[in-house]
Amino acid sequence: QVQLVESGGGLLQAGGSLRLSCAASVSIFSINAMGWYRQAPGKERELVARITSGGSTYYEDSVKGRFTISRDGAKNTVYLQMNSLKPEDTAVYYCAAHTSWRDYWGQGTQVTVSS
Repeated sequence: QVQLVESGGGLLQAGGSLRLSCAASVSIFSINAMGWYRQAPGKERELVARITSGGSTYYEDSVKGRFTISRDGAKNTVYLQMNSLKPEDTAVYYCAAHTSWRDYWGQGTQVTVSS
């Protein structure tokens, strides 16, 4: 069982920065991959960024160069640093843990970017 607790969402203006945190109840190095997803109103949930246990990262094209996924093993926490935010980044952001047996999801945190 893996529990995930997200924090760091909020309301801000375009061009601003925000850092999301996802604290896991187990060692993040025991998890195949940790990902950040987002779901905007009326749209499907999409993968934003992912980091594997080995440290490989993936970014969705629209966030490359603006978002950075990182981790702190001592805190079992994965971060998503979001810079140069745009109104189209507005969504509920979810943290996910992809293990060998199933996926676990956090409760989500709202990010709203005004123009």
